[in-house]
Amino acid sequence: MIVVPFDARRSRYIPWLFVAAFAVIVAVNGTMMWLAIDSFSGLYVQKARDRGVHYNDVLAQQRDRDALGWRIETAWQPGADRFSLSVFDANGVPLTDAHVTVELVRPAAKGRSLAIELAPTAPGAFAGQVDLPGRGNWDADIVVDRAGRHFALTRRLFLK
Repeated sequence: MIVVPFDARRSRYIPWLFVAAFAVIVAVNGTMMWLAIDSFSGLYVQKARDRGVHYNDVLAQQRDRDALGWRIETAWQPGADRFSLSVFDANGVPLTDAHVTVELVRPAAKGRSLAIELAPTAPGAFAGQVDLPGRGNWDADIVVDRAGRHFALTRRLFLK
């Protein structure tokens, strides 16, 4: 049996390796927390408190929207960077004389939106060019107004 003599100088650095490893972990976690807190405001909507206080009004608006029975179909043409949508009533008939607005918003950065200018292409159909600053997940905030009726919908899209 070979016995290796104990050398205190060789093992002196081992506790410092543990300290260094935990320092790296704390530094990485601190950086990730700083980036997360700095990049997201925590607010999904403007005036969140007012929306919460008047939440019954929000629910009534959603019931009114659902009672209309309107249906929206969206499409993204990646090669042409073209966003299109069609709006139908409860019977599947295209809505004519509707005014449609669309804003694209990054889910993690709700403060910055990208408005899309839509032009009618057919009865109930609209399309517009989009110059996306980046590909990935986007929320399309769609608002349809027709004859005093207001229909709002948010649809999650993966645009590439």
